[in-house]
Amino acid sequence: MSTAASAEAAASVPKRKPVFVKVDQLKPGTSGHNLTVKVVESKPVKAAARKSSLTKQTRSSRMAECLIGDDTGCILFTARNDQVDLMKTGATVILRNARIDLFKDTMRMGVDKWGLIEVTNPAPFEVNRGNNLSLIEYEVVNVPFRD
Repeated sequence: MSTAASAEAAASVPKRKPVFVKVDQLKPGTSGHNLTVKVVESKPVKAAARKSSLTKQTRSSRMAECLIGDDTGCILFTARNDQVDLMKTGATVILRNARIDLFKDTMRMGVDKWGLIEVTNPAPFEVNRGNNLSLIEYEVVNVPFRD
């Protein structure tokens, strides 16, 4: 198939509207979440500097730990590099294709290179800080495989 034909085939596939979820619907190990949230607080975190073995240069990355949420609950979000500038305290943001990871047995949200963070107009809701999903500890259990 030529590149023109594949581009035409891709253009003919109808795009689905994104499905937005609320914070209280998030589960560990899931991804593809779209949410509208407020940034309650954003704290810079000192990231470990990494040395590249090929170039012998030290690359440092910026990180911030942000408490974000909506009217159903809140969760910790790890912002990296350029994301730190968008995740300012008081901002309302739309997170697209966000994922939930476990860090020290608690849920953390993040957006990687396949996702997007957009600053939007202030949302009318107050963040429910009483339901912090990052305060719940999870235990990873290995289940043996049976034939």
